[in-house]
Amino acid sequence: MQADKTDTLKMILSIVWMMLFWLCPVITYQTPQHGMKDPEIRRDHTDQHYHHDSRSRECRRCCDQEEYASQQHPQYKIVPQINITILKGEKGEVGGRGSYGKPGRTGQMGPPGSSGTKGSKGSMGIPGEPCKSYFAAFSVARKKGLHSDHYYQTLTFDTEIVNLYGHFNMFTGKFYCYVPGIYYFSLNVHTWNQKETYLHVMHNEKEVVVLYAQPSDRSIMQSQSLMLELERGDQVWVRLYKGERENAIFSDEFDTYIIFNGHLIKHKDEL
Repeated sequence: MQADKTDTLKMILSIVWMMLFWLCPVITYQTPQHGMKDPEIRRDHTDQHYHHDSRSRECRRCCDQEEYASQQHPQYKIVPQINITILKGEKGEVGGRGSYGKPGRTGQMGPPGSSGTKGSKGSMGIPGEPCKSYFAAFSVARKKGLHSDHYYQTLTFDTEIVNLYGHFNMFTGKFYCYVPGIYYFSLNVHTWNQKETYLHVMHNEKEVVVLYAQPSDRSIMQSQSLMLELERGDQVWVRLYKGERENAIFSDEFDTYIIFNGHLIKHKDEL
């Protein structure tokens, strides 16, 4: 029974609230937001009892609701939007090139690239100048023994082993320099028993070195070598010198005992 009474009471209260809401609707006035001015409150000299604070909530009549809503929420105008892309003009001319900027830092070297394809063979170049002769060499021998009959006697040779470009004259027994530079010379002879062996290697008319052996019961091989700096036209040759004793060198038809050699080591232009 108590529950039925409670439900009946709740129903009666709901009907009362609905009737009050229908007969006198309440409009709540909210505080205006930041940046908006408070709407002016309508004041009528005939309605003295409607004087209220603007910031407080007030009760208005239903007939004033539309006027209050128009003041509370102003009307906004619709502004048409213009499509700017339609007003785009024609493309202008290309401008001038600007100045170069500052160079940046040097980067690290990258990895080596792959090898390219082999190119085609080039055309033949212009013929060069004639090759210059930077060589000189000779090697001559004598197969006959020789006794010095005069005070000075030039040693001649009868066997040509090497004579590049013919710079050694077999008739005069002298080497003529056509290529200036540094040369190496060597002289090999065989002494004669009981006879003196006395020879000079000559540079033009000057004795440079001597090859000497005293008389002995035994014959031996003797040698001498040297280097000379020669100019074009210089001569190198060998002569026998006869003193108080008989001067001789030995050789025969079967073996070669007397040999004179010379060759260019370095050309003058390369010094």
